[in-house]
Amino acid sequence: MMALHVVVRGRVQGVGYRWFVREQGRLLGVRGWVRNRPDGGVEVSADGDPTKLESLRARLREGPPGAVVTQVVELEGAAEELPNPFTILR
Repeated sequence: MMALHVVVRGRVQGVGYRWFVREQGRLLGVRGWVRNRPDGGVEVSADGDPTKLESLRARLREGPPGAVVTQVVELEGAAEELPNPFTILR
């Protein structure tokens, strides 16, 4: 198992980005969550097979139509308990 904990920056709020991430996480079969941050970014925490997490990371950089990702910033540590299936936190 490997963990991923990042903040995605750019135009990622109000464009369906969280829904996109939730669906990608579920398609890949990884556990985790996605949530908006007050600073305008979107935070993602996930764990699972390293190959699947690298695929998720690549999809985070792309985002859904309408999103403009400018940066994916690694955060220290990962959440201890991650939900399965992948979910949106509010």
